[in-house]
Amino acid sequence: MDIVFHDGPEYETLKPLTWTRPVADLRVGTLTISQKWLKILESKNFSFSTANHLKIKFPEKKGDLHLRGGLLPCYELIQAINSLKDGEMLVSGEDWLAHRNGKKRIAYLGEYLLVKRPENIFSWNKKQLEFDFDLLTAGRKSEPIPPSNQVFGERIFLEKGVDVKASILNSEEGSIYLAESSKIMPGSMIHGGFSLGNSSTLKLGTKIYGATTIGPHSKVGGEINNSVVWGFSNKAHDGFMGNAVLGQWCNIGAGSSNSNLKNNYDEIKLFSYLSRSFDHTRLQFCGLVMADHSKCAINTSFNSGTVVGVSCNVFGSGFPRNFLPDFSWGGPQGLKEYSLEKAHLTAKKVMSRRNMEYDQTESDILSAIFYSTTEFRGGTGLA
Repeated sequence: MDIVFHDGPEYETLKPLTWTRPVADLRVGTLTISQKWLKILESKNFSFSTANHLKIKFPEKKGDLHLRGGLLPCYELIQAINSLKDGEMLVSGEDWLAHRNGKKRIAYLGEYLLVKRPENIFSWNKKQLEFDFDLLTAGRKSEPIPPSNQVFGERIFLEKGVDVKASILNSEEGSIYLAESSKIMPGSMIHGGFSLGNSSTLKLGTKIYGATTIGPHSKVGGEINNSVVWGFSNKAHDGFMGNAVLGQWCNIGAGSSNSNLKNNYDEIKLFSYLSRSFDHTRLQFCGLVMADHSKCAINTSFNSGTVVGVSCNVFGSGFPRNFLPDFSWGGPQGLKEYSLEKAHLTAKKVMSRRNMEYDQTESDILSAIFYSTTEFRGGTGLA
């Protein structure tokens, strides 16, 4: 089966996270959305229908089954999609969910989750962690948990090569999944749901509250609550991160923290690239959204509901503004435009440390984002 994942209008409302990836490449739970569906439908052939500047990296091919990129799987929905015939389209209200090369409408009356906003990622992470845990571990046996750990609950699964010693693993309120070659240093306290990606590390004494996902090849420490790190990013030192989403190639400096609650307990708003304003989230807890290739210096303090665009460098005392446009350099004392040439050089250095090539494709994507986001830097003291 050849599957095509389509971005849909949520591509715009999920920016800045989707500047660098299709919607279905977002991680919610342990797996990305596309990885979930490929495993469920037992397919290895897939492509993406996405933004023009991403097509060189994510080319679209012909498909037998077309899925909405932000659609999260559940068992009732899976059954409905498997029942679709050629020429039929599964719809719910104004949302199309899936089709087999046709527009004959088939009403879906069940529940479903369609990721449309960044805050959906951490808000729905708990349910997706449990779904992915069952998907990844069904019919399999975990590697043994070393006896030096204190264990509560039974929903804990260790893949091969996991290194975890002298830590607390509590799965009574959520599962714990530790991917291949991941490492948990002594003194860490983990309260599920939690997923640690391939070759990722929890530093000494890390405190994890559910529902939290750390993707592959990342290092994290300090205190983390209900956050999703896509992967290849670091928050390796003390500091709090809560109700947050981090993309790839991000680095959070030592002692940095984000607020996730207003002092007056009011609703938190997030900047929207589509409306060009701060939109309602209907959430009391909402922290930091940071897109790919962005970094912050030591002891950076982010206000609740802060959005950091692609390839930003944040530093300075005090709270930065709640929206930092893509390619911003600075902080509370002022912002300037981050040179595209310097952004390329930094990205190349960062990726080479992980033995990954910053090739022409990656360079072209970052350049396209730079020129597409000029308007957001205009009128803000930047370019």
